[in-house]
Amino acid sequence: MKTVPVGISARHIHLSTQHIEILFGQGYELTSLKDLSQPGQYAANETVSIVGTKGKFDKVRILGPARGHSQLEVSRTDAFSLGVNPPVRESGHIEGTPGIRVIGPQGEVELEQGVIVAARHIHFHTSDAEKWGIQDKQALRVKVNGERPLIFEDVIARVSEQYALDMHIDTDEGNAAGVKTGDLAEILD
Repeated sequence: MKTVPVGISARHIHLSTQHIEILFGQGYELTSLKDLSQPGQYAANETVSIVGTKGKFDKVRILGPARGHSQLEVSRTDAFSLGVNPPVRESGHIEGTPGIRVIGPQGEVELEQGVIVAARHIHFHTSDAEKWGIQDKQALRVKVNGERPLIFEDVIARVSEQYALDMHIDTDEGNAAGVKTGDLAEILD
């Protein structure tokens, strides 16, 4: 059986160094609240406010370290509340996506693009992928056994020496299946 831990990904934002400095001040560097499942990634102590055409979320967690481009990841429910219509995309694929206003303690940024609903995916360390015969970008079927078991289709395999085994779904998907972070899922093919 090919089992993988599940991580429920709540709304969060990745910021570029330039945007961190606009939002928090010149030379500002994020500080780590806690490490995440992927090596070198962390939830920052810092948060921002996100403002859409219909709504606003305060205290949106920043994930570090700084990235090349800023990107807001929300669930479909969050998107409705904000008044944006983001596509389902892999992280980093932000071309043609809607933008949003981001407010920090020292300033604000109007993102021209970067709002996505993250495509469900599994991070595989190269050794795990090789052991199970899984290729980078392969679409997988994955069963979760929560209160309301279901099978997720089109779960994208992301393979790298830098990754640790972990499946990422958003809060809407986790709630639909009744699963929580740390539960196990089974790769069916």
